[in-house]
Amino acid sequence: MTALGDVIDIDERTLLVSGQELDLEHDRPDVANALVHRAGDTLVLVDTGVTTAFRTALREAADRVGPWSRALVLTTHGHPDHVGNDDLADELGVPVEHYVPALDLDQMRDPVAYWTRTLERVAGALPAAPPALATRLVSLFEPMRPFGATTRTYEQRAPERIRIGSSRFTGWTFADGAVRVLRSQGHCAGHVVVHLRDPGVLHLSDEGNGPCGAMADADQLKIQTVLGAVAVLFEEGQAELLTDGHTFALRRGAEVVPYLDGLLEQATALQAAALGLIGESGPVRPSEFGARYGEVVTALGGGGANPNAMFLAMTVVNQLRELGLRPESADPDAPWSRPPLRSPTAQAPERRPGP
Repeated sequence: MTALGDVIDIDERTLLVSGQELDLEHDRPDVANALVHRAGDTLVLVDTGVTTAFRTALREAADRVGPWSRALVLTTHGHPDHVGNDDLADELGVPVEHYVPALDLDQMRDPVAYWTRTLERVAGALPAAPPALATRLVSLFEPMRPFGATTRTYEQRAPERIRIGSSRFTGWTFADGAVRVLRSQGHCAGHVVVHLRDPGVLHLSDEGNGPCGAMADADQLKIQTVLGAVAVLFEEGQAELLTDGHTFALRRGAEVVPYLDGLLEQATALQAAALGLIGESGPVRPSEFGARYGEVVTALGGGGANPNAMFLAMTVVNQLRELGLRPESADPDAPWSRPPLRSPTAQAPERRPGP
């Protein structure tokens, strides 16, 4: 079991710095894992976590992979546990570039508003009102410094078509192609994954957090698509080692494809089980559905990384929406049902008499 700031050696130029899980009960923020890599004379940091202790560990890891004379800081997405130390780029003492996803800028500027919107969807399952809980949640990540003097968005660069083996992506390349940033946008609106060519590392960040996304701006199809695309990279030997944001583990070679296939199998199994829980009997309340769905998640082992009651409630709402249900009112625990296939006022087509 790793602790915050522990360093896992991948090779002499590549390290994984371990984060920690969220513990709301004890006011402990989650901290995402970060990758430290040297490509030629360029230091590459993939995410910067949060907390002063993690910042110190990240800086020490950067010194270990030296020497380097320039730096590249890549943010996979805008959640607080990934961006809190981004201004470390300003302290490296070399020419530096820092990139963030444009679609995540709003949440990085105002994380309380982002989390309030996210939690309003599950207000009936929360111990406090969404604004108060969002404020408390974000406070756990202070000090949070998501921007530095050199911060730009990836989208300020022209997009590239990137081919890796038989797979095709869009994104951006750096360090003469040794670093590839691939657009994924499943876990949240701006998410990217990172491929380090020379050590064969694919950093999934939070796209592999579980078989069903929890965030309000998650896209289930994109999550599943990127998991399948990454599996192909490993099947073809284009990647050798899988890392991510929250499982604190390295997955190598032959174990990666079964792991990714397992996430996809869990996604389909959970959706099938959810459909069975809803049935054809009519509306369902998230609180009632959520209790039974939580039992299914436990039975299938589909809780994902960093499991907790808040994320489960968020996943419940996404699963209901994925099945085509919609809330019948703005009440926090309003029944969800399938919208009619036709407008109530639509006229049935006129039947013409037969010949």
